[in-house]
Amino acid sequence: MKNKKKGGSAPKGPKAAKKSKTYSLNEDSFFSTESKKRRKIDRDEIESDSDDDYGVVGSDGEGGGEEAEEAEAIEETADEKRKRIAQEYLEKVRGLARREKEEEEDESDEEGEKEGERDSLVAKILQQQQLEDSGRVRRAIASRVQKPESTDEFRISVKHRQSVTAVALSEDDFKGFSASKDGTILHWDVDSGKSERYLWPRDEVLKSHGVKDPQGRATKHSKHVLALAVSSDGRYLASGGLDRHIHLWDTRTQEHIQAFPGHRGPVSCLTFRQGASELFSGSYDRTVKIWNVEDRAYIDTLFGHQGEVLSIDCLRKERVLSVGHDRSMQLFKVPEASRLVFRAPASSLECCCFISNDDFLSGSDDGSVELWSMLRKKPVCIVKNAHPFLAARKNVEQKDGDRIPNGHIENGDHTSQSYDCSSTYSWISSVTVCRGSDLAASGAGNGSVRLWAIESESKAMKPLHDLPLVGFVNSLAFAKSGGFLVAGVGKEPRLGRWGHISSARNGIAIHPLKLSSDDTDNF
Repeated sequence: MKNKKKGGSAPKGPKAAKKSKTYSLNEDSFFSTESKKRRKIDRDEIESDSDDDYGVVGSDGEGGGEEAEEAEAIEETADEKRKRIAQEYLEKVRGLARREKEEEEDESDEEGEKEGERDSLVAKILQQQQLEDSGRVRRAIASRVQKPESTDEFRISVKHRQSVTAVALSEDDFKGFSASKDGTILHWDVDSGKSERYLWPRDEVLKSHGVKDPQGRATKHSKHVLALAVSSDGRYLASGGLDRHIHLWDTRTQEHIQAFPGHRGPVSCLTFRQGASELFSGSYDRTVKIWNVEDRAYIDTLFGHQGEVLSIDCLRKERVLSVGHDRSMQLFKVPEASRLVFRAPASSLECCCFISNDDFLSGSDDGSVELWSMLRKKPVCIVKNAHPFLAARKNVEQKDGDRIPNGHIENGDHTSQSYDCSSTYSWISSVTVCRGSDLAASGAGNGSVRLWAIESESKAMKPLHDLPLVGFVNSLAFAKSGGFLVAGVGKEPRLGRWGHISSARNGIAIHPLKLSSDDTDNF
């Protein structure tokens, strides 16, 4: 009987179960190298397999598929996501290299040699792009810009009823986008000037897309647009204005798809991070907000400005450059959750843009253009009276063939009474830089757009040419190749009505830039 009890049934009860179980270091979670998240996923997978074996009630094929998809979505770590994005970008660059090679050679050689040449071209493109993005190399375009001839001038290609407030170009420079104070948003072709209008949906549709009821004394939503931005892939167009919302549009169908509420003041500026779906918005509520247009989601809010945010810019890095009415320019480093503050000497900054990751450009309301470096809190170069305004120029009307003299007039009245540099007409309302190059431009209401050469070694700015254009130049955009310059011009300033030029025309003006041939411009 004793032997029978010893070899009988297994011990019962929890204490007996504990005694029967043996532990090893490999099974102990303390010594496991896997993360809790990974272990949780593995356990879920084991449990789902056991459920399938025993035919649990309610577990069908569709439910198992959904659980597998959720597990796959959770399984992708940050490193795996970065790898996937890098592979997608590499395939995109290979496609560009393949098209370039096909254009150069109509007849293909051996397949191996063709593949080798394509890979070398891909490596060259990636290396050059990395150097340009890091700011270590700039394309020498400024020295190649030829002096405009008498026939070269700004031509109004797209007309607006009211002053143009924002201009944006697609990544391939074939399409352009513009907005005005009356709420009109146009999508136009750069070569032909043919335009299509974005139609605002009904209030019911806007509310279904996320629009909140008007706040304050407003009884209806204002269509007044102050800012535009287009994504790098060309799929999305973002607009912002007095209604305190960011509106997202589909560029393929010109339809409204989403509205982002959250700002407590007018949205004054927008920019997309290059090569990503992150959207940054600046507002009169003194904040900069981050959004994800793919997920249609709010991400974060950046604080720091003590006045209205007027202009922002962003390159490929998660860094946002902004200027406000607090006489400061701030560089937000999003991953580090830190910021750098740059103080203007004695003026209010109106606009800004990146030259490279370490150098910036800004314009002030006293007519100065400033060059900044991330290593210094003050400007490394200040060009005062960058857009001088002649009192006699106030009533000048732009006619076909008429040329407006630039700031360095050799003949004429040079007395101090003839210049009105503190007026709103000499305010720097817009600055822009041809991406990855040393060519910049600034605009005001003095009757011309000025081109600049940025010297990286001496940290100086050299004026190149003045391009006559009557009106307030509220927005500027260079073609990526430097082949033309687009200006959004109007009779009134972008953010107010404290100035008026009756002889100006509201619209989009395009000026071609002739570049001398140089095979070494990319190095």
